[in-house]
Amino acid sequence: MLPAALRRWLRRPKRSDPRLLAQFFFADERVTRVVAEINGLDAELDPQQYLVLLNQLHLSQAHLLAILEQIMEECIPTQRHSRDYLVKFPEELLVDNLGNHMLFAAECLLAGTFLEVEEADGAQLRPQARNLLCSLELVRTVLREQSLSQPGSYPEPVRALLVQFDRLFAEFELSYVSSLVAVKSPEEIYRQQEIIVLFCETVQRALHLGYLTQEMIDGYEPLLMFTIPRLAIISGLLIYPEGPLSLERSPEQMSRIFSPFHNLLKKIRDLLRVLSAEELCLLERSLCTTESEDPCTPTTPPAWGAAVPRADAPAPWGLLEVPCTTPQPLTCMARLGPPGMVDDLGTNRRPQPPGSSPGLDATPGACCSELRSRYSSTKDMLHTLFVCISGVADQLQTNFASDLRSILKTVFKIVASQAEPLEEPSASRGARCLPEWVPDSTCNQCSTCHSPFTLLRRRHHCRSCGKIFCARCSPHAAALPHYGQTKPVRVCTHCYVMHLSPTPRRTQSQ
Repeated sequence: MLPAALRRWLRRPKRSDPRLLAQFFFADERVTRVVAEINGLDAELDPQQYLVLLNQLHLSQAHLLAILEQIMEECIPTQRHSRDYLVKFPEELLVDNLGNHMLFAAECLLAGTFLEVEEADGAQLRPQARNLLCSLELVRTVLREQSLSQPGSYPEPVRALLVQFDRLFAEFELSYVSSLVAVKSPEEIYRQQEIIVLFCETVQRALHLGYLTQEMIDGYEPLLMFTIPRLAIISGLLIYPEGPLSLERSPEQMSRIFSPFHNLLKKIRDLLRVLSAEELCLLERSLCTTESEDPCTPTTPPAWGAAVPRADAPAPWGLLEVPCTTPQPLTCMARLGPPGMVDDLGTNRRPQPPGSSPGLDATPGACCSELRSRYSSTKDMLHTLFVCISGVADQLQTNFASDLRSILKTVFKIVASQAEPLEEPSASRGARCLPEWVPDSTCNQCSTCHSPFTLLRRRHHCRSCGKIFCARCSPHAAALPHYGQTKPVRVCTHCYVMHLSPTPRRTQSQ
C-alpha cells in the first residue's frame, strides 16, 4: 500500500486546473510556505529579508482570500451574511483588500500586539478574533482536503463551515471598524441621503438659472467642490425650508455635518429673507466664483475670513449681530442677473410652515429695516453673507471631508451626463477600442514602483494602458483622441512620457 504522503502527492491538482478548489490548493500552499520561511528566519540578523517575506505573506494571503471569496460566491451565494453595514463605514476604508487588513488585525489582537483600540474594546474583540482565526484554519484544512479528493464539488459540511466563517468574518469586521472610527447610524445615513437630494436639486436649479453649466459638471470642475455646498446652503434655507436644513429641527435631528452650525444657519436664514430677489441673485453668483474672490465687495477684498474694514469691524461669525447706528439707503448692486432669473427664483419659493419666521414678502417693514440697519451698505451686508456662507461650506470640506466627498461623488453620478456608448468613439475615424482594465483583485502592488496597496495607498487605473498604479506613478492627465477620449484623463508616467507628450511637442517644434 502506498504511503499517505505519496497518495496525497499523486492526488495533487494540476496548476492549469481552472477550478476554484484547485486554485485554492496552490494559494494555500504558497501561504504555508511563506509562513514557514518567516518562522525559520531571524529577523534581527536579516531584517531586510524579513520585510520582503512579510510583503510576500501579505500578497499571498490577499490572493488566498480573493479565491475564498469566489468559492463562497459559487458555493453559498444565497447564504452569505449581509454586508449592508459597509454603507456605515467611511469611504476611505472601502478598499478591495479590506478583508486582508481585518485578518491582520485579528492576528495582532490575538497575539497581544499593540493596536490603536481602547483596552475595553480590545478585550471584547479578542474572543471574536480567536473564533475567526480558528474558523479560517478549519476552512483551509477542509478545502485543502476537498481539493485533493473531489475538487469539483462542495459537500454539505464544507458549505456549513463556509457559512460559519462568513458570519464570523462579518461580525468581526463590523465590531473592529466600529471600535476605530465612528460608523454612521441608520438615521444619519438617511439624513445624508436627504442632503444628496438637496445637492441634486441645487445643481438643477443652478443649471436652470445659469450659475453652472453642464460642461462644468461633466468635466468635474474642482470649483464645484466649493460652489455646490455654498449654493446648497441657500437652497436648504430658502427654497426647500422643510428639507434637511430645516431649522425647525433641533441640532440633534439634523445631519451631523450641519448640526454644529445650527445657530449660525439661523442668522444666515434671517438675513437671507430680507434680501430682494436681485440681491439674492447677485449673492448666489458671487458664491459661484473662486474660493477667495468676493465680487460683493466694492474694493479689493480682505484676507479670507476677515470682515469688511470698519472702525468696529467684528469677526465674520459675529457680523450678523453687530448693529450699525447709521442706516444707509437701500440700494441694489449694479451687476444683476437677467430678469428671468429673478422671476424664476420667486416662483420656486415654497410657503413657510406655520410658526416659522416670515419670508421675504411677509417680513414686517420694521424687522427688515432693523436687520438692514446693522450694516453700512448693501455691499457690506452681501459681503457678510458671502463670508459666513463660504465659511460654513469650507468648514464642511475640513471637518467632514469624507462625508462631503461621498455626497458629492453620488451627486455627480446623478447629475452628470450619461456616458456615450463605447461603440461611437471606436466607429469614428482613427479611434480604437479602450484598453481592457486590469481587475483590482489581481493586482496588489503598483505596476511601476511595486509598492503594496494599503488603506492609504490607493489603486488608480491608467486609461492609456489599463494597468494599475499608485497615485505617485500616475499623476498626469492627458486626452486620448485615438481612444475617443477628448477630455484629459488619468495616465501613468510611462504612457505620458513615452506615448503622449514628447512626440506631439517634437512635431510642433519641427
